[in-house]
Amino acid sequence: MSEEEYVRQALALANTAAANGGGPFGALIVRRGVVVGTGTNDVVGEADPTAHAEVVAIRAACRRLGTHELTGATVYTSCEPCPMCLAAGWWARVDAIVFAADRHQAAAAGFDDAALYDEVAAPLDERTLPLRQLLATEGDGPFQTWAANASRVPY
Repeated sequence: MSEEEYVRQALALANTAAANGGGPFGALIVRRGVVVGTGTNDVVGEADPTAHAEVVAIRAACRRLGTHELTGATVYTSCEPCPMCLAAGWWARVDAIVFAADRHQAAAAGFDDAALYDEVAAPLDERTLPLRQLLATEGDGPFQTWAANASRVPY
């Protein structure tokens, strides 16, 4: 299948989700020409603010493949990913993300991620969601424990 066909599948998932009361977003993960995971936005239905289409599709693909990383895979999605979904793709180590609508089209429909992009770029002391560090020295303990574990799986 072509990339356009995969994006059309993501758009079809988004349309179905929107028609059924879910968010208007759909995504699929393709690796070696095989769809290994799909997802739609179900934030409200699942009462889960992380249930974005891309995250749902990444979770499904990882479960199906039995791995936490998706090297060699491409995310096809109905819309440019929000910062959380972009980060999820990054952490999953996908090769690429291909989308239809951009963030400006999403904003026009009421899904405005501009504040999130601004928040991530702002210095810690200027963010609207306060972040405070406590116990920095003690906070290093779990990392030392992980580094000392000979059976750890790096990711």
